[in-house]
Amino acid sequence: MPFFSSPIADIAAKIRRNELKSADVVAQSLDAIKKRDAGIRAFISVQADAAMACAERIDALPPSEKAAMPLAGIPIGVKDNICTAGVPTTCGSRMLENFKPPYNAAVVEAIERAGAVIVGKTNLDEFAMGSSTESSFFGATKNPHDPDRIPGGSSGGSAAAVAAGLTPIALGSDTGGSIRQPAGHCGVIGLKPTYGRVSRYGLVAFASSLDQIGPFGTDIRDAGLLLSVISAPDSRDSTNGQRPFHDDLALYSGGPKGMTIGVPREYFGDGLSGEVRAAIDAAKAALAERGARCIDISLPNLRHAIASYYIICTAEASSNLARYDGVKYGYRAPGAASLLDMYETTRQQGFGAEVKRRIMLGTYVLSAGYYDAYYLKAARVRTLIARDFEQAFTQCDAVISPVSPTPAFRLGEKCDDPLQMYLGDIYTVSANLAGIPGISIPCGEHAGLPIGVQFMAPQWREDTLMRVGAAVQAWTHGA
Repeated sequence: MPFFSSPIADIAAKIRRNELKSADVVAQSLDAIKKRDAGIRAFISVQADAAMACAERIDALPPSEKAAMPLAGIPIGVKDNICTAGVPTTCGSRMLENFKPPYNAAVVEAIERAGAVIVGKTNLDEFAMGSSTESSFFGATKNPHDPDRIPGGSSGGSAAAVAAGLTPIALGSDTGGSIRQPAGHCGVIGLKPTYGRVSRYGLVAFASSLDQIGPFGTDIRDAGLLLSVISAPDSRDSTNGQRPFHDDLALYSGGPKGMTIGVPREYFGDGLSGEVRAAIDAAKAALAERGARCIDISLPNLRHAIASYYIICTAEASSNLARYDGVKYGYRAPGAASLLDMYETTRQQGFGAEVKRRIMLGTYVLSAGYYDAYYLKAARVRTLIARDFEQAFTQCDAVISPVSPTPAFRLGEKCDDPLQMYLGDIYTVSANLAGIPGISIPCGEHAGLPIGVQFMAPQWREDTLMRVGAAVQAWTHGA
């Protein structure tokens, strides 16, 4: 259910020309949230009054000021692990239930400069740790295509908000597939940029060497425009590559002719469902018909990707989450008998089961006697995976793969089986380990449930993803 029937660039242009009022567009979004979100739970909080006030300010601006706003008046949802000054940023956790940051994240500053209007903060797995948005302290988000199914995670709220037509675009974060996987399950576009493309300043850290903020949309051009806005250079993030993405309409009209698409044999073995395999095969055939060349490639170290990822991400999580002790900010357990008791009780009550599991795993792999056996070995495997991709990209422009092994599963189906939940990220974690960009594009459906296809490209080559993504979008739209 797209929010607009045309790309957001066209809507923003009408607002800049005073042919359309931002207040009307934002009111449409807020009305949709009021009517439909109770059955989806895409949002943790909605800032209706602030959003309308912002929209009215934009409408009152002179044309000369609005001319510099590529997102003028466009409503947007922001994942609730991205800091917003004076507005709750909960990370889907009891630990930060009442936390209001004193500053904005770099991406929030960027979208506000561009004229976007934040209507609310979207739901997520607690501290972005999950693949289904079921571990949120505020309740699970539901898939707009089937309320008995998960929307994916951890950015399930953002994906569901766009899929349900509550907002035309949204921001999420991706540590091991948390943008691409829910985009695939909800039938929208989700992009994980190259690591370092987008500033992480103000993103509440899960695994700092893997986290990256990216866009959701229903049109490939919307994702490209939003990426161009949020990729502004930022010296406050030492890992920021200072390499903004420049959106260009030519990226979406060139077609795939002359491109070489790598098909890794490791991604198409056991465990991939027949319906997903058929959808990916159809996408490959469509690209071939439009002039692309598909070749077999090998990424031999992918078989170690899940193990390497969950060692590295839990190790970094155990370090990053040590700051939540009840002393400086966030939840504090009442009635503690001592300082140590306060620490222990606060963390016991403030964190959910999945967060505790990952903290314990991470602490274990970093402990004396196990660091070399687990963490150091995982870091070496990460390097091997990155080299596999580097070698592959000497043969092809992009790599094609599934996003998830199956369409969206039922709510509660895997909550008691963490290993099966972790394996849902088997096709996406490698892009984070290698630091390369990846995108999920809708390519089919099964029994009314969307199926996405993933493309990955060399570092800083999001333009390649836009080109191939536009070709798949044109095919699915019958063009």
